[in-house]
Formats: sequence, C-alpha cells, structure tokens
Amino acid sequence: MDRLPIVVNLLKAEDALRWDEFVRRCPQATFFHLSAWRELMEEVFDHRTFYLYAERAGDIVGVLPLAEVRSRLFGHALVSLPFCVYGGIAAAEDAGPETLYALESKAETLAQALGVQHLEFRNLKPRHEDWPRQELYVTFRKEILPEVEANLLAIPRKQRAMVRKGIKNGLVSEVDDHVDRFFALYADNVLRHGTPALPRKFFEQLKKRFGEACEVLTVTSPEGKPLSSVLSFYFRDEVLPYYAGDDLAARELAANDFKYWELMRRACERGCTVFDYGRSKVGTGPYAFKKNWGFEPQPLSYEFCLYKRDSVPQNNPMNPKYRAFIALWKRLPIGVANRLGPHIVRNLG
Repeated sequence: MDRLPIVVNLLKAEDALRWDEFVRRCPQATFFHLSAWRELMEEVFDHRTFYLYAERAGDIVGVLPLAEVRSRLFGHALVSLPFCVYGGIAAAEDAGPETLYALESKAETLAQALGVQHLEFRNLKPRHEDWPRQELYVTFRKEILPEVEANLLAIPRKQRAMVRKGIKNGLVSEVDDHVDRFFALYADNVLRHGTPALPRKFFEQLKKRFGEACEVLTVTSPEGKPLSSVLSFYFRDEVLPYYAGDDLAARELAANDFKYWELMRRACERGCTVFDYGRSKVGTGPYAFKKNWGFEPQPLSYEFCLYKRDSVPQNNPMNPKYRAFIALWKRLPIGVANRLGPHIVRNLG
C-alpha cells in the first residue's frame, strides 16, 4: 500500500509548538532547529525567514529552517542557518527519502524565485557528494562520563595541568542571570582578533527566548574581577558552549581552561552526556585548543547549490582579502567597534 503524500508548508506562529515538539524528539535535529531562531533572525538581524516543514497525514515528518541574507559586500544567499553551526534538513527516521526530496525541492524552488547566488545547508553529515562543499570547518563532540572525577582524568595530562592551575589560583565560576559581564568580555575579545561583534541585543534575546536552555557562566578572580565568560546552550542531553570572551589576564591565570572545566563539571552534575565544543576552523588556535582537551575533529558538511557563483563563498577571517580590514578593525576604540559591528556582522552569519 502506498504511503500518503508529503505536503510542505511554511511555518506559522500557531504551529511553532508542533514544530518544536518534533525537533526535540527527532534525532537528526539540533538546538538550532528550534523555532525561536526564526524570530531572532527576523527581529535582531532583519533577515527574512522561510521555515519549511513536511507533513504526512497531519504529522510533521521533517523540517528545514531557512533565512535569506542580503548583502552588498557578501552577496545574496538562502542559508540553513545563519549564525548557527548546524542546520539543513532534520527528518524523522521513518520519513523516507521522499520527505528529504520534497523539502530540498521546495528550498531550491524558493532559492531560484528569490534570485539568490547560492543555497547553503549546514549539515552534520554529507547528503550530496556532487555539490560543492565548504571544507574549512570541523566540530568537536565528546561523551561526558557519569562521574565528575572521571571527566577530569579523561583530559590529557598537559591540559589537565592547566585546569588544576586555574583551581589553584582560586578562580570562581558563577552563573549569571544577565549578559552584562559576558558581553563586555566577548566584545573586547573579538575586537582584539579584528572581528566585528554581534549586537548586545542578540545575546539578550537568546537569554529571553531560550530561558534556562541558554546559560552564561563567568569566571572571576578571587577578588571578583571578571576574567572569562561563556554563553552555552542546553539541548536534550547536550551542552554546547557557543560564544565566549576572555580578559587579557585570563591566559596567565588559566581562566579559559578553568571555565570550560567548570562548564563540563556542572553539565555532568545535571546529567548531560555530550559536550559539544562546537565549530572551529581547521588549523586555528581554537582547533588546537580543543584537540588538547582530547576531542577529535569531525568534518562538517556545509553543502552549496550554486546559482550565480562559480565557487563556494569565503566570507571568513581566513580569507587573505580581509587581512587589511582585520588590521584596521583591531585599532578601533571599543565603543566605535560595538556601534559599527552589528551592521557588518549581520550579513556574515
């Protein structure tokens, strides 16, 4: 007997609860598939969204969140999903290939109707071997062991020594109910690296919309000076440290190392079983730092359907053509950088 047909719809506000219920039970779905990102894209970054979901007999069997990014500097694209390391189609295990085909076909039709230069899916695993792919990024994910001490002992010896150094220095970790200390450290940190900061409003909205699933952990000196901070997401049994910032004094005091250990320790105590260290560019300092913790890189399959481009866009700090901009940005006063940054970074995603 033939299965009932697949119908693809655009998400409406009244269907957000159904969408999120599907995302939370779908093994392929991630934190970034939750519907609250739709409002963030539209209200904070002014990106038009197209949240597609596939239904069979009234039940959601697959979702595909998309956002349109328009920029004179960086081009015109349809992406799943800007500012998110994972995206693409999340489908039920028994949904069948027709569900994937229906969602992808709708996305490609939409992309061509919008006149974008490319369509991008930020997949965890490959889907189209014949599509151009961005090979720059990897992710780092590892099991959290049931016992706190076992997780400490699982950290390679040299990195474990840095964690113990932070403990010996009397550093303190605190969960903040606001983004004030985090944003000050984050904005200063990205300026030192020559990168525009995301707007403070974005982080405030993350806290507001995701509630306890979005947590800020700040590390201070024994005297209370903020040294290092991380904004993390909790999804099912996973913790995802996502945005971070450090004071210049953090390195000498091992505050960054202590911060991630404290996050892992707290996640273990609340029953999490996966530590998702997140995306890094191959060959960078963050890539080496995560490997030092005993995490192994897992390639990310960012796949592109090109319409008005000859190659995959390289809108990232590794592109040599941005070196002059990065050098200039580093010299800006923090107040000026924080005012200008959101207008630039909204188009990078």
